[in-house]
Amino acid sequence: MSQPTLSSKPNNPPPTEVELPILGVLKDAYLLWHNFLPHVPRLSRYTLGVKIDELFIHILELALTAQYTKREDKLIFLQQLNRKFDALKFFITLLWTAKGLDASKYAQLSHKLSSAGIMLGGWIRKIEAPH
Repeated sequence: MSQPTLSSKPNNPPPTEVELPILGVLKDAYLLWHNFLPHVPRLSRYTLGVKIDELFIHILELALTAQYTKREDKLIFLQQLNRKFDALKFFITLLWTAKGLDASKYAQLSHKLSSAGIMLGGWIRKIEAPH
């Protein structure tokens, strides 16, 4: 019996633990951004584009870390996440204003980020509330 090769494996990602809904939305927003990045004009791609990409990755990392942090330590990560999230929205708007992102792509990203922002606010309120 032969062993399966990499090419014979399905294209499905490996099973993961249940993730928070905000992680799914942030991941979808990042993947959307990742598809837009090659179409950002070169001048902006290597400045604002790189900055936005770094912020997205840091936000995903903070959200993932916060998911597995004890409740009493979680607020610190969520506050950092919120600050980075605000910076991300600012730089995406700046990229759009500089004509590095068309209105349709900006609207798609804004919609995803708006949903994530609502979830983040709810998560922060839940942690700040007394048990």
